[in-house]
Amino acid sequence: MASRVLSTTLVTPPCSTALNKSRILAKKNKSRIKPSTNSEKQFLCSSSSASDSGVRNGKIKSKAVSESSQGSIDRTVYQGAFGPWTVDPEDVREVVLYRSGLVTCASSFVIAASAAYLPENFASKEIIEQNLDLFYLIGAGGLGLSLYLIHIYVTEIKRTLQALWVLGGVGSLATYVALAQPAGDHLVHYVLYNPMAVWFVGPFFAALTGLVFKEGLCYGKLEAGILTFVIPTLLLGHLDDIGDKSVFMFNSLPEDEKKALIEKLEQQKLQSDSQEVTFQ
Repeated sequence: MASRVLSTTLVTPPCSTALNKSRILAKKNKSRIKPSTNSEKQFLCSSSSASDSGVRNGKIKSKAVSESSQGSIDRTVYQGAFGPWTVDPEDVREVVLYRSGLVTCASSFVIAASAAYLPENFASKEIIEQNLDLFYLIGAGGLGLSLYLIHIYVTEIKRTLQALWVLGGVGSLATYVALAQPAGDHLVHYVLYNPMAVWFVGPFFAALTGLVFKEGLCYGKLEAGILTFVIPTLLLGHLDDIGDKSVFMFNSLPEDEKKALIEKLEQQKLQSDSQEVTFQ
């Protein structure tokens, strides 16, 4: 009996030893993984994508980056919701292109809008006004690039913003070909003096509103939140035109009075035309 008690107290089962080793190894691996912070979450919100990583023999093996191309790339392994991930050169390129698209879009808008505030005799004012459509095209291209690379967890929202951009492009082209060009005008000028044309180019700005809302949500930027309300307010405000009240007055008249008014207006037009011919 004593020998049995002694054997149970001094001899450690092999399975217990293996379990202890596995626990120690797990603690070491856990200490190597850096938990995500708010700034890392914002980086995910911008345009980066999770890189490939795997677990082999109890150790986390991140995607290798050559020493020559490593530069200042952060090789820290982050623990995501569905597994560990690292930042690779492709992620960095996507972020640079995404931000470049935003800068291009914003710069083109600022340059084009500056024409309204420049003095009349300023040389750059005329140059900008003659190339408003070019700035519009460049800004739309930058917006499209950013929407292509944008990182949004809900795929349906991303596809909706991209679809709005496509609709805005089709609407802008149709407005220029069918309305502005026959009138001998530029696209931007035509939309400026014909508020109803905003409906054709509006999807562009709807996509832009969604993008700045996403930026404000991920980064907590006040200016992005303000733009979320400024952009639709300006567009809807441009649509707020008093129009021609006489159209409604004419529609409210009886049929006989409508005919009489039309005949009267035609006679006035004939008289004015004849007077012009006489003066010539």
